[in-house]
Amino acid sequence: MCNKRRLETASPEEFKRFYRLLRRGDAFSITGIPHRTGRGELTVVATELPQLLSPCLHDVPLDAKSHENSPYARHVQFLADPSTADIIRARSAIIQYLRQFFLDRSFMEVSTPIIGSVAGGAVARPFYTNATEFPERRLSLRIAPELWLKRMVVGGFDRVFEIGPSFRNEGLDKTHNPEFTTCEFYHAYANLEDLMSTTENLLSGMANHIHQLNSNGTLKPTEVDFTTPFRRIDFITGIEEKINRKLPNLSSPDALSQTTALFHDLSLPLPENPTLPRLLDALCSTYVESDCTNPTFIINPPECLSPLSKSFTHPTTNQRVAARGELFIEGREMVNTYEEENSPFEQRRKFEEQARYSKAAEAEGEGEIDETYLETMEWGLPATGGWGCGVDRLVMLFTGAKRIGDVLTFGNLRAVTRRPSGAVPGGGSET
Repeated sequence: MCNKRRLETASPEEFKRFYRLLRRGDAFSITGIPHRTGRGELTVVATELPQLLSPCLHDVPLDAKSHENSPYARHVQFLADPSTADIIRARSAIIQYLRQFFLDRSFMEVSTPIIGSVAGGAVARPFYTNATEFPERRLSLRIAPELWLKRMVVGGFDRVFEIGPSFRNEGLDKTHNPEFTTCEFYHAYANLEDLMSTTENLLSGMANHIHQLNSNGTLKPTEVDFTTPFRRIDFITGIEEKINRKLPNLSSPDALSQTTALFHDLSLPLPENPTLPRLLDALCSTYVESDCTNPTFIINPPECLSPLSKSFTHPTTNQRVAARGELFIEGREMVNTYEEENSPFEQRRKFEEQARYSKAAEAEGEGEIDETYLETMEWGLPATGGWGCGVDRLVMLFTGAKRIGDVLTFGNLRAVTRRPSGAVPGGGSET
């Protein structure tokens, strides 16, 4: 706050010259006394003429709402729209909360390789690159840190976690970006019940934390109920109850043809390059996931959907299922957690089955068998529980952001790779 009547040294002419030079976005050094406005906002009443430190040479727009096709650079959006900047501040608070949650429980934070020879730990298409040191070798950016972190457990680190980037050369939409941030932890001797309990404690506590941070009301976080325990739905029985019929034996040689016939009976469109995992995933998405508004674990999916998890015969359905739970909130997957397969022989069988599915789907790079990981397992992986969460989606949930680009510091891949054409408002020009 600068009132010429309160200035002790400046003349009226100096004040007028100063006032004419002012622009939104200018940075100043101000000497004065603290003061609260009528609305209760803390400010400074200047007692000397402010000193210009850095001028803003462009007009800061009055409306630069963040959107995918905005002509304004991200730093201009931050200047013009405080709510855009508040989302990024909330992102930082959420990551800090995640980190402290695990540190308080004696987990050790680690950093694992981003570039490797095989992209494992998930079913996804990787980005490929090479190194000048050995150009003949094809390298890939990691699609998940999972296999590296489990190597740490084999090496005797019983509780490890990592918060960092992963990369998948796939689609870009409101909830997906090829570069994204994940948080994963691995806990030796933890079972699925332990993992789901940890998830409930983490997210219910985070919901309260974000509510306290949002006291000024600029964010619009989700209003779902995080009261524990969270609801649980069995994958197979949940589908069967909705379609009013039994699924075929998913371990039989004709499971694919029978499930395809079921799609025709239900008048459902087949996914592209249908494989058994893709068909089952589509059934769950259609009949179960859409019903998960409040936090809901979908547990015990078919074995073929989770090649890295332990599996067992379900006592009710008699199907081979994975000891896995996926947490859905508002119809979106937020957390994936399961008991890790620790038999190198079973893991090889599941990797080979995954590779066959990927070949049938003509999915380049998906399902590559990581021989070095299998060799690591031969040294003995303890019974271990693994957990993964997409940090970007978590930030979307707790800030009310509708697009993943809004919670990324400089937007999605389309925004960060956009080339300026001539003069762009707030973005400079090509040289």
